Order: sequence, then C-alpha cells, then structure tokens
Amino acid sequence: MSDLITQYLPFALGLAFTGAVSGIMAGLLGIGGGIIMVPAMVFAYQLLGYNPDIIMHVAVGTSLAVIIPTGMRSARSHDKRGAVDRTIVKLWAPWIVAASLLGGLMAGLYSAAALKVIFGVMALFIALNMALPVQRRLMEKLAGVPMVNRISAAVIGYVSALMGIGGGSLTVPTLTAFGTPIHTAVGTSSMLGVILAVPAVIGFVISGWSAVGAPPLSIGFINIPSLILIGGLATLTAPIGVALAHRLDAKLLKIVFAAFLVVVGGRMILQALGI
Repeated sequence: MSDLITQYLPFALGLAFTGAVSGIMAGLLGIGGGIIMVPAMVFAYQLLGYNPDIIMHVAVGTSLAVIIPTGMRSARSHDKRGAVDRTIVKLWAPWIVAASLLGGLMAGLYSAAALKVIFGVMALFIALNMALPVQRRLMEKLAGVPMVNRISAAVIGYVSALMGIGGGSLTVPTLTAFGTPIHTAVGTSSMLGVILAVPAVIGFVISGWSAVGAPPLSIGFINIPSLILIGGLATLTAPIGVALAHRLDAKLLKIVFAAFLVVVGGRMILQALGI
C-alpha cells in the first residue's frame, strides 16, 4: 500500500494542482485550460511509463472532457454578468460541432508525434498572438468576407479538438476582431468551448476504443481518474478566474503566459522530432 501511495500520490497532487491552475486560467483568459492540462498530463503519463504512442491522445481527449464541466461553470458565471452573446453562439455552434467531432474521430489516425507537432506549432502561434495581435489584424481584414464566421468556427473547432483545448485562445481574438467587446468575447468563448468539447470527446472515445496501453480506467482516449481530479479542481476554481477577468488588466499576465507557451510548444516539437 505504501508503495502505491509513493508512486501515485505525486501524480495525483500534480493533476490536482494542474486542475486548479487550469480552472483559474480558463475563467481569466477564456482559454479552456487545455493548453496547460495537455502538457502536464503528457509529462505525468511519461513518468508512469504508459504507452508513449497514445499518451498524447489520452492527454488531449481527457483535456477536452475536463473542459466540459469547467466551461459550463465558467460560461454560467460569464452569462450572469451578461457577457455571452447568444447570436454568435447560434451562428458558430453548428460548424464547431461538426468540425470538432471530425477532429475527434480522426485523432486515432494521427501519430503521437504528429499531435505533438500540431500542439507545439499552435502553442507558438497562440504565444505570438498574445504578444502581438497578428490574428486580430488578419481577421479584421477578412471581417467583411462572406462565410468567414462559419469558416473560422470550423477551423477553430477542428484544430482545437486535436490540441485538447476549448478554442478560446483562437476564438477570443477572432471575435474581438469582428467587433465583439473583450469581456463578451471571453464569455462567449467559454460557452463555445463546451459546445466544441462535447462532440470532440465523443470522437475521442470512438477513435480510441481499441487503443492498447492507455492509463488504467480509460474509456477510449479519455482517462477517468485524470478527468475527475483535474475536472473537479478546475470546475471549482473557474469562477475565481472569471472574477479576476472583470477586475484585472490581464496584459502582463498574457505576456508571461505567452512565454510559458513558447517553452511548452518548443518542448513538444523537440520531443516529436526526437531531440
């Protein structure tokens, strides 16, 4: 028994801490927390020696499952403050649902290295986007193009499903470029993150159903213990991030977080390349 505690207690504490931080960041920046959860789970699964060919898939799928309760709590908190635009939600939802489901179903076709490269490259892009509003400037130029909202929703849904994120780090700058106030963009992004995560999780369960070597108590590419530990703490702490979002200037925080993403994204790419 003592050996089991020694082996799994640091793992459990690490996941609980990850969940708490992810929940706060989800509420504060509207990012869903997945950008923190995925590398943390990959690191934990590596330490415990699970199948390296699928731990990235499990981390991504489990992260998406965590986003469901976290996003629901965060979205409700934002909605109480009048910061959810239901017109945007209705416009984006069908495209996000279709694209994220497709991403989840196709996840099993990607190698672990491919998913790491996708995650790493997008993490670097998100970091750049936080430091310099390149996406906002690009989307401002495309704002008048027909179907741009729907295409944006589909691209964000598919890419976010493969990264294990709620899409907020891409959705928020897109919505602000279209003229949505920042607090409304963050709140609306939280609700869209839930709409994205549900079909993506279904896809990850189906695509990982026959996977071999996943951590114990996994359903497809979803690990239940990680879901409970991270999801529980993230759900509890998400309202803290929401409260901070409406009180603080998050500019400095975004710069620090961008630096963190550069390190995480670069490490993912190097791992994928075997360096």
